[in-house]
Amino acid sequence: MDLSGKILIAMPGMGDPRFEHSVIMVCAHSDDGAMGLIVNKPLPNPALPDLLEQLGITVTTEDPDTRSQPIMFGGPVETGRGFVLHSTEWDGGGPVMEVGTDLAVTATRDILEDIAAGRGPEHSILALGYAGWGPGQLEEEILANGWLIADGDAALALSEDHPNKWMNALGAMGIDPRTLSAEAGHA
Repeated sequence: MDLSGKILIAMPGMGDPRFEHSVIMVCAHSDDGAMGLIVNKPLPNPALPDLLEQLGITVTTEDPDTRSQPIMFGGPVETGRGFVLHSTEWDGGGPVMEVGTDLAVTATRDILEDIAAGRGPEHSILALGYAGWGPGQLEEEILANGWLIADGDAALALSEDHPNKWMNALGAMGIDPRTLSAEAGHA
């Protein structure tokens, strides 16, 4: 089972508070493990312009969305490392990892420079850190009723409605969260 490009939705009763009510875009999944970005947990600070300034990148765009864009808590692994989950029309010429058909991830400085100059992707989320799983670990968590799996949805992942993404992800699957159980069951 390859979950690359899928969305993970944290089940009620998630044992790890860092992942409670998380919506994660799975960027890569193989026999060696998995990597994803939490797309619904904005960090209280820094704001994007502050982070860019720390990196020596001057924000020249007047776009209010860029100037107010929050930075996401992408996950607990390598929290000092940044990733940009973005729409696929941007091509900065550097390494880009495709995530499904409508999304890509870039972790190089050039995308930040383009965003600061107003030449970046039409839609993007900057995340610090990532969620990572070792070989078989994610599959075990799914079997233990830790995650629901949904089809990848670029509009949901890149939506600015961060407080409601978890509910919206469940709603897109036709699931009322009040009907979910924290207990796993096996037939």
